[in-house]
Amino acid sequence: MTIEHPILLVVALKNELEAITIPKNIAVAYTGIGKINAATITQSAIIHYQPSLIINFGTAGGLNPKLSELVTIGRVIQRDMNAQPLAPRGITPFCTKPAEYVSESGKYTCGTGDSFVTSTDPWLNEQKVDVVDMELFAIAAIAHQHQIPWRSYKFISDAADDQAGEQWHEKINHGEELFLEELKQLLS
Repeated sequence: MTIEHPILLVVALKNELEAITIPKNIAVAYTGIGKINAATITQSAIIHYQPSLIINFGTAGGLNPKLSELVTIGRVIQRDMNAQPLAPRGITPFCTKPAEYVSESGKYTCGTGDSFVTSTDPWLNEQKVDVVDMELFAIAAIAHQHQIPWRSYKFISDAADDQAGEQWHEKINHGEELFLEELKQLLS
């Protein structure tokens, strides 16, 4: 049975955002961590809720030292696809799907991968990646497949360095109020 909701909110973990704080007319899907979890849950949620917009909210490691708190994502790439020499890093070989996805809104670039970033990666700097996460590329890919626009808001929880794990645990839910204010503005 499908239930139509105009907006589907996709979040990795309940610790990042409690569903009880979200307006009742917005469907919420918690994916768990990683690209496979994000893709499968997003696909199921799209089929179930039939949204016309997907919004992603979550934590991210900050690479751009000029950024803090809540940022909007305009572009996402896959930072851990590395099949060289078959294709350049970030490109899936023998695949016709896009190597990047662009949102209808947003300003910054996110690099998604199935690893928690704790050290400098020169390739990310070359690609002008501002923040890193573990789900957005998969969410954007599934949204693209269903021709549904997406937006993403990332709360910078850590500096993607050797202290990232501790920082992330301390700040996992610090972006909730900032995001809820952005959501309120979006809905008005």
